[in-house]
Amino acid sequence: MSKKDRVIMNDDIRVDELRCNIDGGESLGIISTDDAMDKANELGLDLVLIAPGAKPPVAKIMDYGKYRYQEEKKLKEQRKNQVKIVVKEIKLSVKIAENDVAYKVKHAREFLEKGFHVKFRVFLRGREMAHPEAGKEVLLRVWPMVEDIGIMEKPPKFEGRYFNMYVTPQK
Repeated sequence: MSKKDRVIMNDDIRVDELRCNIDGGESLGIISTDDAMDKANELGLDLVLIAPGAKPPVAKIMDYGKYRYQEEKKLKEQRKNQVKIVVKEIKLSVKIAENDVAYKVKHAREFLEKGFHVKFRVFLRGREMAHPEAGKEVLLRVWPMVEDIGIMEKPPKFEGRYFNMYVTPQK
């Protein structure tokens, strides 16, 4: 457990007085730590330090195990509702034939219809690096074929030996 996650509770509390609340809203005011511990033991609950930096520190009498369980349940629910973005990559080349472009665009359209993001990449080999604008032309030839169902997130951009274009589905 990291220092940030460490919770000071029960006998680990080393202050003389603290402001004490009971889980549920009732406030006991400023009382000694021993009195707060006695009250927590009487109720069969834990004394948990909530704000150690406050003057005086704030503690709460609660069932800490139940609290942790509910917090973990909330985190699990948030992770379950999280949307995972899937990026599909379509690789093209400068010397690609028109029918091959149409075939790859057909796959890209299927991906966009399923809600996936599509990354078009043109790899420049050897002497093709002398004329990188040829890669951009290929991507600009592809764009009109998918613009009715996609949004150009990132226009064609030269990165290393690749020209990349990022397309997301329309909402």
